Amino acid sequence: MGSFSIWHWLIVLVIVVMVFGTKKLKNVGSDLGSAVKGFKDGMKDGGSPEQPPQQVTGAHRTDANTVDVDAKTKS
Repeated sequence: MGSFSIWHWLIVLVIVVMVFGTKKLKNVGSDLGSAVKGFKDGMKDGGSPEQPPQQVTGAHRTDANTVDVDAKTKS
């Protein structure tokens, strides 16, 4: 009852291929690969000190979707 053998994993793989199909699995694999590549490129570009980080202040709110509310304490 310990770990799974190679036969268990092969049966699981066959069931997954039968359920999803090879075309969908290929699309998922390519999407995952492009996401990892984009993440790596973002991490390389993120370390450059050319652009300082943005700070949000209470005086200037440029986002039109933000709602400003006051919180009240329960008495």
